[in-house]
Parts: sequence; structure tokens; C-alpha cells
Amino acid sequence: MTPRLLVAGIGNIFLADDAFGPEVIRALDERPLPPGVRVRDYGIRGMDLAYDLLDGYATAVLVDTARRGHHPGTLCLIEAEPPDGTVVPEAHGMDPAKVLALATHLGDEPLPRVLVLACEPEVLPAADEDLLPGLTAPVREAVGRAVDALHTLVPALLADPAAPAPPLGHPMESGPRHPAALPRTAGG
Repeated sequence: MTPRLLVAGIGNIFLADDAFGPEVIRALDERPLPPGVRVRDYGIRGMDLAYDLLDGYATAVLVDTARRGHHPGTLCLIEAEPPDGTVVPEAHGMDPAKVLALATHLGDEPLPRVLVLACEPEVLPAADEDLLPGLTAPVREAVGRAVDALHTLVPALLADPAAPAPPLGHPMESGPRHPAALPRTAGG
């Protein structure tokens, strides 16, 4: 069976909370998603992700960190806007907007619907700073909640890839369609 949905962990494991995406993918080894889903850790390989986005998936869920102005460890579900030609494609790097622009540039196929399951980071050093491996405590605590969120989100997307993303918590964002957020648990 050809996978209909891609779950992609992205981020640099050597840059503190940027390792969130790969850590969630590793946690899914213990709690696999249903058939019809391809789960892959892309790390910082944007070119690989760009090509895979052209493989006929109906939906892709990118798992990453994103500064959205919430408390560290807060999970947000964001519907990515299709590339509009204003973002310059980049072959070397893992900025999701640039990867989507690259995928659009590389292929004639339409891109899948792209959702981002994002975690508010506490520490994201700049790429030119010293390496800082290891997640901060609030982001580490969010890994299990992200796995739970994927186990809620993925079956709904497999049933109907075009349906609004199911509510996963209290809405906390304005912006692209279907925003939803998972607030940190009390005491976390």
C-alpha cells in the first residue's frame, strides 16, 4: 500500500530545542502510526523533503519548532499556506517555507496539504553559535503530547485529507486556516 500521508520530523539535533521534530519521530517508534502513513526523520535534509513532497501524498505533517509567542512547550497546529512565489527556494537548509518553495520549483505535481505540528521552543541557538545538544525540559515534556496529537490528527487526515484539522485543544492563534493549539499542562 502506498502511503497517503507523510509525517516528517525536521530540525537539527545539535541545536537544543530544534531537535524536537527528530525526537517526536523517535518516540513514534514506540507508538507507531496506522498503515498508510510514512514517518521519517529528515533532520536538516530539506532537499530530500522537497522531493518526497512530490511523491503523491495527500497530506504532509511537518513536526518542528516555531516561535509563535507562547510559553515554551506549547504545541500549535498550523496550516501552511501554498508557496506564492515570494519565497526563494533553497536547496541547502530546512526552513519549511523555503522547502515548500523548492518542491514547487522542482516538480509539476501539486503539493500535498501541509500542516505543521509546531512546538514553542525555549532555546534555539543561531546556526553560527556553539552546538547545544539536548531539549529543554518544557520541550522534552511536549514530545509525548505531540505523539498523542499525531495519534488524534493522523486518523482524521487519513479519513478525509481535505477536512479541517480536528481540534486538538484550545484555539490560541490567529492566522492561517484551522489553527489549533495544545496548551502546556498545568505544572509543566
